[in-house]
Amino acid sequence: MGKGKFGTFVILGALAGAAISLFDRSTREQVTKKSKNIISEISYYRNNPDDLKQMVMEKKDKVQMVYNQLSGDANYLKTQVEELKTLTPQVKELVVDTKEAFVESKDEYKSIVKDEGETTTKPSVKK
Repeated sequence: MGKGKFGTFVILGALAGAAISLFDRSTREQVTKKSKNIISEISYYRNNPDDLKQMVMEKKDKVQMVYNQLSGDANYLKTQVEELKTLTPQVKELVVDTKEAFVESKDEYKSIVKDEGETTTKPSVKK
């Protein structure tokens, strides 16, 4: 009860909107022009099915090439992500080791400069 009304009203609304939009002259002319082009294309391909078949095959080949390219790109990205996952712990360890080495060197340089500063700044006292 009432299940089919929604779809019916949607279709009626679409038809009413299309009819109302045809009140505009430019819209009517555009719809007429497009309709004539579509009819002429249908007529042409009905008389030349080999051309239609060739066009469909070309489109299929283009879509297949795009799919293959996207598939290859996706596989490349997946490989790179996996490699990055394996390298991230190694890089983290390398960065930590490097940081520790710099901190140790910094401390050593400070002690060297401090020791050197103490020996050079002490005045020699002669009596």
